[in-house]
Amino acid sequence: MIYLDIFLAFFIPGILGYGGGPASIPLIENEVVDRYGWLTVNEFSEVLALGNTLPGPIATKMAGYIGYAEGGVLGAVVGVFATVAPSLILMIAMLGLLMKYKESPRVKRLTTFVRPVIAVLLGLMTYDFFFSSYEGVGVLQTVVIGAISFILMEKLKVHPAYVIAGALVYGAAFLG
Repeated sequence: MIYLDIFLAFFIPGILGYGGGPASIPLIENEVVDRYGWLTVNEFSEVLALGNTLPGPIATKMAGYIGYAEGGVLGAVVGVFATVAPSLILMIAMLGLLMKYKESPRVKRLTTFVRPVIAVLLGLMTYDFFFSSYEGVGVLQTVVIGAISFILMEKLKVHPAYVIAGALVYGAAFLG
């Protein structure tokens, strides 16, 4: 039964997550935190941060880690397969149709309508992470880490992986 749950937890976001990893992360969070209760919001944010430091697609890394934590090696395989299965099925089934209509104004318009939805989903997830951080370490630590991260990434153009690694080291040294 756990393998079916793992499959559904990652297959459903794979189907609904139009736009790749960033679009499916809030959907994955809903499944593994709210629906199945495998992780807390804090644990999910740590898995997300760790996944962002590694190369490759974020959704498959998260599926592999969470699947392994819940169902061992087979759980990891099921999670990763469930993450890529919707794309694989659709690519095989719809490749001809996509090539035929790729320049259609309707298809282009659909993309412009989907982007704000993705932005709202990411904003809600950010709010959840901020509120969880505020409750865990306090407003001062949350604001300082957020401000320093913003300055490093936006002003000094430091790669996000280094910022995340620095925040992990800081948290382990001073907050753990």
